[in-house]
Amino acid sequence: MNLLAWTVFGLIIGIVANMIDPAPERGGIVGTILLGVVGALVGGMLANLVFGFGVSGFNLTSFIVAILGSLLLLLIQRAVRQVE
Repeated sequence: MNLLAWTVFGLIIGIVANMIDPAPERGGIVGTILLGVVGALVGGMLANLVFGFGVSGFNLTSFIVAILGSLLLLLIQRAVRQVE
């Protein structure tokens, strides 16, 4: 996917992940996009290792994998903040 597509995909994924996560997350639109894009990358890598597929474009499987990756990042971020 090109940069614009990743940005739009990241924004959508970040918004959905922030809606699912019960704790409010600050970071604005840039933080939301980064959460979605990095979550898609992490989710895609993990799904590829475990199941043999990853994020491959705008489809339902990629959407679910990216949301799960973003939620995982939010959980890790919360755990790191609690340790501090």
